[in-house]
Amino acid sequence: MPTLVLVRHGQSAWNLENRFTGWWDVPLTDLGRAEATAAGVLLNERGYDFDRVFTSVQTRAITTANLMLAATDRLWLPVTKDWRLNERHYGGLTGLNKAETEAEHGAAQVKLWRRSFDVPPPPLPPGSLYDLSRDRRYAGVAVPATESLKDTIARVLPYWDDVIAPALRTGERVLVAAHGNSLRALVKHLSGINDADIPSLEIPTGKPIVYELDCDLAATDRFYLHES
Repeated sequence: MPTLVLVRHGQSAWNLENRFTGWWDVPLTDLGRAEATAAGVLLNERGYDFDRVFTSVQTRAITTANLMLAATDRLWLPVTKDWRLNERHYGGLTGLNKAETEAEHGAAQVKLWRRSFDVPPPPLPPGSLYDLSRDRRYAGVAVPATESLKDTIARVLPYWDDVIAPALRTGERVLVAAHGNSLRALVKHLSGINDADIPSLEIPTGKPIVYELDCDLAATDRFYLHES
């Protein structure tokens, strides 16, 4: 049966600082690097091997993938990077401290922006410090000004259908290193989670999620790997 493992990147600098990150590029912390390496060691110890790796074009996810592969002596594996696996774009919230944003706008409003299914944050103003429209990694991409979880799912699932799922159907063992919300999109699809429940699904950093799939890529089991 196909092997699929999903891993959210290790702790990033803005995770540590409690800031909205979204598409902005920030590095892993020392803890985040350790989490990524530990995930690779754990996968290796449990006998998981891979043929293909998919990740976003964001440094924290790419570094996580590389550290996991280094820990399993698999740095030579093909790694496909695509913006469609990026984190959700947090629009005008990008870079803001979450606690300070709650103090300014109220907990209920921030919860709506963060945890609703289809309500996006305010758009990022043109020319903002965090405007990525001229970043060369997004050449030819209509960089969004903001995204809801629904918007994120709408870009992730076609990539699953067009690229990741076909690799699994040919028998390739697949590792996806991505972000909390792009992985929510995949978990929602594979596990049939409804729109109301998926925003509250927490995906911790650096913890491998193993999917057991049948030949039609329907999930027969989903579980986290834990250190014994």
